[in-house]
Amino acid sequence: MRFETLRIIRDEHTALSAMLQSLLALVRQGPGDAPERYFDVVRAMLFYIDEFPEKHHHPKESNLLFPRVARVAPQTMDTIARLERDHMQGETAVRDLQHKLLAWELLGESRRKAFVDEAERYVGFYLEHMRLEETEILPLAETLLDEADRRELDASFSSHVDPLVLMHQARDSMAPAHDPAFDRLFTRIVMRAPAPIGLG
Repeated sequence: MRFETLRIIRDEHTALSAMLQSLLALVRQGPGDAPERYFDVVRAMLFYIDEFPEKHHHPKESNLLFPRVARVAPQTMDTIARLERDHMQGETAVRDLQHKLLAWELLGESRRKAFVDEAERYVGFYLEHMRLEETEILPLAETLLDEADRRELDASFSSHVDPLVLMHQARDSMAPAHDPAFDRLFTRIVMRAPAPIGLG
């Protein structure tokens, strides 16, 4: 029986990693001669991170997956504690980044370095967080959790899939489903952001 939860988590990590890499490329590129467009797309990317990964992806991992893995693999407790600290700091970190972006936009170049430095740190932090989950937690979940745990996790994780993942699947003709509420947001990001998430 396929463990859908792990596929969903990995798909969401892949989508988020692409978003973070594009965000970092955009931050390094700078606004050039189109500052309004630049701030608009960076703001949209940070909104997505705050709206889905922080509010949906992380709570499901913390409340559903991690306790089950800790039960069957107690040696992971230190790693899970670190991941939980990351989750608790994540929402504050992305809000702080949004504030620093707004400060740069409204107050000018004197605030640019603070945003760029924080964006670099944040992307590195997030990519390492996902790497740790994928190398230390997911393999143990795959080998040690029983069918009852898998069924319960699959039901919960399948109930609300990342709209960015759905958009990519629909675009690649893997699945017709998507969340129309996010169409405008992702169109804005895809048309203006650099690869790997966008066409800009």
